[in-house]
Amino acid sequence: MERVQCDILILGSGGAGLFAAHHAYDLNPKLKIIVAAKGLVGKSGCTRMVQGGYNVVLHPNDSVELHFKDTLKGGGMINNQELAWTLVSDAPKRILELETRMGCFFDRNPDGTVHQKAFAGQSFDRTVHRGDLTGIEIINRLRDQLYAKEGVIAWDEVRAVELLYNDDNQAIAGCLMLNLRTGQFIVVEALAVIVGTGGGASMYKIAAPSLEKAADGMAIAYRAGAEFVDMEMMQFHPTGLLAENSRMNGGVLEEGLRGAGGHLYNSLGERFMANYDPERMERSTRDRVARAAYMEIMAGRGTRLDGVLISVAHLGRKNVLRMFPGMVDRCKDVGKDLSVEPVEVSPTGHFHMGGVRINKDCFSGIPGLFVSGEDAGGIHGANRLGGNGVADSTVFGARAGDAAAEYVTQIKRQKVSESQVNRFVQEILQPFNNETGENPFDLRKELGKLMWEKVGLVRNGQDLKIAIDRLEEMAERVSHCKVSGGKAYNLAWHEVLNVKNMVEIGRMIALAAYTRNESRGSHYRSDYAITDNENWYKNIYMTQNGAKPAMKIEEVQFTHMLPEELLGQTARIKVEAS
Repeated sequence: MERVQCDILILGSGGAGLFAAHHAYDLNPKLKIIVAAKGLVGKSGCTRMVQGGYNVVLHPNDSVELHFKDTLKGGGMINNQELAWTLVSDAPKRILELETRMGCFFDRNPDGTVHQKAFAGQSFDRTVHRGDLTGIEIINRLRDQLYAKEGVIAWDEVRAVELLYNDDNQAIAGCLMLNLRTGQFIVVEALAVIVGTGGGASMYKIAAPSLEKAADGMAIAYRAGAEFVDMEMMQFHPTGLLAENSRMNGGVLEEGLRGAGGHLYNSLGERFMANYDPERMERSTRDRVARAAYMEIMAGRGTRLDGVLISVAHLGRKNVLRMFPGMVDRCKDVGKDLSVEPVEVSPTGHFHMGGVRINKDCFSGIPGLFVSGEDAGGIHGANRLGGNGVADSTVFGARAGDAAAEYVTQIKRQKVSESQVNRFVQEILQPFNNETGENPFDLRKELGKLMWEKVGLVRNGQDLKIAIDRLEEMAERVSHCKVSGGKAYNLAWHEVLNVKNMVEIGRMIALAAYTRNESRGSHYRSDYAITDNENWYKNIYMTQNGAKPAMKIEEVQFTHMLPEELLGQTARIKVEAS
């Protein structure tokens, strides 16, 4: 078995992973840093897929206080306020770094200032962008600059399978990795590990993330003992492209379409948002628009593909082609011309607000383990604003890199637990030894349908209880999956690992959703259709406890702003969920 030593191992090469690598190297160029990606470094992950842009305060009439208020309001006031304040305060520094050090070039106004466009849920137009393909601009520059740094090693198609403790089980000392190309294990001994692999919204039948995202980072952190917060908070983007059986199904049509004045219609030709949020209409927050679209579909007012329609044709063909060239091309791939006709869309699994509990320097509470990006929770509360996601990954990726670089100078290298390595290898190879067993691809389809129907946009206690029981059954069934053939590029084998991780995290989502008997942000219970500001300014925490997660509930810490300052008279009463 191959063994490698490094100072910092970074799992994931999206915005969080690449920013962590840059900052760790810049702080100490003598460090040996490995960036490992399940796909191709700089070519995979979800930051690259970002279309809309990056929320940041640049205009003199805007302020970090306004951005902070928008973030808390969008998050239903259960955000970790220290993390949310760090997000909005650091974002201006990171956008400057992206332009002046990484070489990104964002769209400009005629006077040369950076153009900022409207996004839903904002009190000021503060979304910086590069056309409608902002993520590609950011990740390409981060990747290109990374290859100029000699101390950073990039590993393509090498996935993390389990975190490894040292012999006395006190600190993370490395990670067991698996090379997809060869099928061989690699033991990486590292002074610090940064987890930034992204979330697992792909466990839903219709989902937007890249296919390699399977809750890997969250699952290995959970099994290593990390604490999680508000796992019930899964965001569904309202405008996922419907493409029938294509892999494009669920891919996002960006928020800017609604921000620019796009209209949403049901199959009767009605602008249905008038019935759900008549003041903001299509510029309402993602959670409300997604839920409204879902309810229209469930009420029988959906389209042939069980969706609704988005139209921007009234903005003028030239304007649409100028503002949204990437979206126009994407729609052309399914035979639609966005500039002149409506396109079928559906809510789509998009972003997990829940995740590992961290402090503002991304420390997980376990020595040697740092977590950033979508694997971390608490920043966005019950709902993330569009444009705050890529800001999150760069702000906290940078902080994770800085903190890990500082941390590794203060500790001595320790050997990984060999008994752990041997046990994990045997467990992961078990599907080759099973004489009979289920097909992991079928199990994944079953998981997607279950999560969509029972743990999706509109939940209730009865369905959630069914889902919890079935997810426990599926956790047992996945351990009996059978695979055959060699280990190199064995996609069935990797699907077993994917499903195992997604079932584990899916069960946490269902349990937390069953516990929160109210509706808030992205979490909507039809049997508790109220936002309970009297009793539920609380966070739900989970840790591994044998076969099931242990749970505790704590009051939200209002360290910067009280609910009364933002919500006025409704701050402490139950209100009808919208």
